[in-house]
Amino acid sequence: MQIQFSSSAPKDIRLVAQLISEGNIPSDLEPTISDGATAARFKGRVGQVFEGFVVRNEHLTRVALAGSGKVDAANRDANLEKAGAALAAKFLRSGETAMVVDFSGADLSAEQAAKVLLGLKLRSWRHDEYRTTLAEDKKATLESTTVINAPDGTQAAWADQAAIAKGVEFTRSLVAEPANIVYPVSFVERCQKAFEGTGAELTVLDEDQMAKLGMDALLGVGQGSRQPSRLLAIRWNGGEEGEKPTVFVGKGVTFDTGGISLKPGAGMEDMKWDMGGAGAVAGAMLALVGRKAKANIVGVVGLAENMPDGNAQRPGDLVTSMSGQTIEVINTDAEGRLVLCDALHWAQEEFEPARIVDFATLTGAIIISLGTEYGGLFANDDALADDILAAGKSSGDSMWRMPIGPAYDKLIDSPIADIKNVGPRGGGSITAAQFLKRFIKKGTAWAHCDIAGMVWTDKPGATWDKGATGFGVRLIDQFVADTLEK
Repeated sequence: MQIQFSSSAPKDIRLVAQLISEGNIPSDLEPTISDGATAARFKGRVGQVFEGFVVRNEHLTRVALAGSGKVDAANRDANLEKAGAALAAKFLRSGETAMVVDFSGADLSAEQAAKVLLGLKLRSWRHDEYRTTLAEDKKATLESTTVINAPDGTQAAWADQAAIAKGVEFTRSLVAEPANIVYPVSFVERCQKAFEGTGAELTVLDEDQMAKLGMDALLGVGQGSRQPSRLLAIRWNGGEEGEKPTVFVGKGVTFDTGGISLKPGAGMEDMKWDMGGAGAVAGAMLALVGRKAKANIVGVVGLAENMPDGNAQRPGDLVTSMSGQTIEVINTDAEGRLVLCDALHWAQEEFEPARIVDFATLTGAIIISLGTEYGGLFANDDALADDILAAGKSSGDSMWRMPIGPAYDKLIDSPIADIKNVGPRGGGSITAAQFLKRFIKKGTAWAHCDIAGMVWTDKPGATWDKGATGFGVRLIDQFVADTLEK
């Protein structure tokens, strides 16, 4: 979806949309539209869309009214996003190729108008690249939107939101791709292409380099796969020179069979999105770099494919992490924490971060706890946790804080090693977080975001269709804006 700004609508336009707040249908609309909207019980509530047809400039014109809810609503920005998204959902496959969004009479600020466009852009994303027999009436047709009568400053406000949308779309593309298309090496290649010419610095470690550093935990996950593992760092120095960076670390298991601890066959195809944490970090970095964030930030992703073969890691194996801590591998399907522990340690050694936050589709247990409404947040620092919770609430990528503490340590103590990679069935997401905490250096503020229930959905949402949601990108961007760019 291309979005451009103009002083007037194209002469041949066939679809024109207006934003309507609740209870405020304009009096200057053609009677066919205003009377039709009233008859259809259109009130301007959030997500409502009414369409009618009139003759304008000697052309039959499709007029859409999109409800944006109450003007004084506390969640006004979110409602405006939903209004734009409702237009995309309604007309993406309508047969129209172009639309005009007319902001006249909407009484919005530039930032609010940009939120409408963000919702429109996000909801218009689809992943149809491999669908060759799709019926014509199922294909997306809407390609461009022209914005007219926008508040002063909307184009500048939209530039930042467009960068965020690009990051979300990049994440969705990575998460949606099958594992024979996106695997560790191709994930890196896509990032190298996406960040080319942006000013970001990319560092890639191959298996030999990781082996020399002692990353046997990460490498053990991928040793049963033909696809070699990788570690990728994306650095952006947009803040004060010499200021310690904030580092975001993502779990990138590009496909997870469970390894020797093989998962059940039903639903295993969904495990292509087990790199959703890495996807979120990469997409967030693209958004932050795209809008030239005034902060020093680094994104690190550990990439591996977890497969069962004659060389695969076995339950009961012992590996030594880069930190020097030894790990008894009880279950090879608890592989994400093995990838993350080495990535987290390397990130601390390499960048000496002021704070470090990881994102991972780490446990099914978090879905049992929180469903698909919240990601699970674990932290060793209350201020950091509060900042993430606030950013989640503001961005719409909602998080809920969960407990960690010394009482859980005994659940992952090993009789033969420093730690084992799983605890008992109860508190599975907590013991996973407690595992990661052992690899955080003393004095470093750290948070772990378990987003297993959030990166993929079987139901359409306000700003996404079924499939990859792009969860985490906006949370990271908002966190950076709120805490590092003030």
